[in-house]
Amino acid sequence: MTDSAPRPLDGRIALVTGASRGIGRECALALAKAGAHVVAIARTQGALEALDDEIRQAGEQAATLAALDIADGGQIDQLCYAIHQRFGRLDVLVHAAAMLGGLSPVAHVDPKAWDRIVAVNLTGTYRLLRSAEPLLKAAPSGRALVFTTGRVARPKAFWGAYGATKAGAEHLVRTWADELENTTVRAALIDPGQMRTKMRAEAMPGEDPETLPHPSEIGPMIVELASAELGQPKEPVSFAAWKAARANASH
Repeated sequence: MTDSAPRPLDGRIALVTGASRGIGRECALALAKAGAHVVAIARTQGALEALDDEIRQAGEQAATLAALDIADGGQIDQLCYAIHQRFGRLDVLVHAAAMLGGLSPVAHVDPKAWDRIVAVNLTGTYRLLRSAEPLLKAAPSGRALVFTTGRVARPKAFWGAYGATKAGAEHLVRTWADELENTTVRAALIDPGQMRTKMRAEAMPGEDPETLPHPSEIGPMIVELASAELGQPKEPVSFAAWKAARANASH
């Protein structure tokens, strides 16, 4: 850790879901390197420990690791209570956990698979916002950054279960943000676009992943938004648009 490096999130507490791989993992790393203490959630303890090792190797403070299923509302409640007991607040929430659940015609989606996708993508989001709200309100300027998908605005054959649950989650976030208008908490929806992730590879197995942005590229945007003066969410913040604007500004 170097004192000379700019650390915009020094002293902040950041909770990241889906932190064991892909976009969530890179968000957790970026927040830690910006000075935040990261509370990392994922189902796989080993992958969380690997994340923590990388954070430590970068010279940052160890993360707090929580191996749990985002679909288990009771575990989410317990975690947020533990955050309250230890830190008293939550400055940043990054919700990246989601599942594709396979691609299938709507009429062929297995009911058990449907229930699981709803539990993770929609109900899990509701339980997380419900439990995290008091913690975000306790921070000077709580920020919630929730990942969505372009499939909400552009439905496509076989993406029904994923798209519908993400659409529900997006509506929920916008409604929740409107309810918090008179508080210091602000929320933003993030559209990462096509990115080199395991979920993308599952959906598009014939695609060359090297043609897609690496998830680490979104880290600086998340750090920037974590302390930005966010207005009420209207359209999701597009990573592609942010990247293009950043490139234009550098010329």
